[in-house]
Amino acid sequence: MKVLLKISFVVVALALTVAGSALPSYAADAQALTGKVVQTMDSGGYTYAQIENKGVKTWVAVPKAKVVKGQNISFAPGMEMQNFESKTLKRTFDKIIFSGGVIEQRGK
Repeated sequence: MKVLLKISFVVVALALTVAGSALPSYAADAQALTGKVVQTMDSGGYTYAQIENKGVKTWVAVPKAKVVKGQNISFAPGMEMQNFESKTLKRTFDKIIFSGGVIEQRGK
């Protein structure tokens, strides 16, 4: 039992190390994802929001939250996934950031 626990700990530690090294620079710097909500939809327990900041559009997924088109919003940094297929939305996102949630909302 102790051996299994030690092996599990090592596997988790390695996974976190690998995932941490693959984070984009803004996640490593712990900067929020901020912008104006261009599109939003809920599916499968998640809220998907496309935000725009300085002409750059970014998709962000968070645990289900109230997000309104047109509002300014900030999300916690997260992990980027490329070519993510949402089975519940029946679509593939070229790039999406999975964030822990909303940290600030303004307007609407």
